[in-house]
Amino acid sequence: MNPAGKPGKTGSLMPVEVALARLLEMAESSKIPERLRLPLAQAEGRVLAEDLISTLDLPPWPNSAMDGYALRIADWTGELLPVSQKIFAGQAPEPLKPGTCARIFTGAPVPSGADCVEMQENAEVQADERVRFLEPLSVGQNIRPQGQETTVGELVLPAGTRLGPIELGLAASLGCAELEVVRKVRVAVLSTGDELVEPGQGLGPGQIYNSNRVLLCSWLWRLGCEVIDAGILPDNLSTTRARLEELKDVDLILSTGGVSVGEADFLGIALREEGELSLWKLAIKPGKPLTVGHFHGVPVIGLPGNPASTLVTFALLTRPYLLRRQGVKEVEPLKFQVPAGFDWPKAGNRREYLRGRLENGRAIIYKNQSSGVLRSAAWADGLVEVLEDRTLVAGEYVSFIALSELLG
Repeated sequence: MNPAGKPGKTGSLMPVEVALARLLEMAESSKIPERLRLPLAQAEGRVLAEDLISTLDLPPWPNSAMDGYALRIADWTGELLPVSQKIFAGQAPEPLKPGTCARIFTGAPVPSGADCVEMQENAEVQADERVRFLEPLSVGQNIRPQGQETTVGELVLPAGTRLGPIELGLAASLGCAELEVVRKVRVAVLSTGDELVEPGQGLGPGQIYNSNRVLLCSWLWRLGCEVIDAGILPDNLSTTRARLEELKDVDLILSTGGVSVGEADFLGIALREEGELSLWKLAIKPGKPLTVGHFHGVPVIGLPGNPASTLVTFALLTRPYLLRRQGVKEVEPLKFQVPAGFDWPKAGNRREYLRGRLENGRAIIYKNQSSGVLRSAAWADGLVEVLEDRTLVAGEYVSFIALSELLG
């Protein structure tokens, strides 16, 4: 058996790692230059265009981590202490009077002169409202120091960060009302083939419904792209050329189908005759005929037409490309090792991505791995990676990529 970390021979097919490296190099050289400022409420899913540097300390002053009593340990030798003030969150306290303690609540500023907060559960209030402390105390106890989270001038979020709820909340905690973000990538989505019909229309002989457009448009929206629906291209070379010409103002033309070497694969023909072909024929299954190039300077990624092939190649190659064009640095999905819950007795010469899911800590795979079966992905919660030239017996470890890593 081939060791898990060593890709096998692929002949004239391009290895997945090489294809991804080339795509990311292309993306790096054509990053989206435009920037705009958006209010936080509109920045969800966008990519931060400039470093977010803290302009204040967080917290801006020492504050209490507990409801309790603030005191100076040097003032306390075990005797009862009177309460000299009560401090709520949002109030500015007076300096602590020597020989006293202050009633304090979570998040409230610690008064100057105090160096300890004891939680109320370990304090006993007497009838005369003096306080007895029942446990040993230590300096700094239950006090969040100034600048514990961040200090003025510190890098909080680097440019290229994708902004989600946590990142937006962090920006808000620094007082930011707006953020500088990268302009959305403009992606034109088109499908090819006389056999395709949009959902809601009647099917004619030999026709099928176009599922890839819906899948890709939905996915692109999740990635924060601006989607231009370029419709379905008929199997006609002149029409294909004309439609590609119309899409000169987009950042990427993303197609499905028509990129193989068949007589009716007119998108591939147009790229070969009038464009530039960067890579084609990958050592991946499903998705071997993925094609990447340019048409009159506009990048084109031609995904295979079978639904599972579309899904796999978009997830593993197109998605990282789009994120890198927006300046995102970490674009590859997290993989983790799990035991296989299946046997794989026949090694292949391509990297295989099987639609699977985890059950009882093991990866199991859908019974039908045909590239035309999208239902396999609806059943799955991830992709199981089987390397080239590798066989498996149940219990051996494989890489698993959760769909939740890929879909957003």
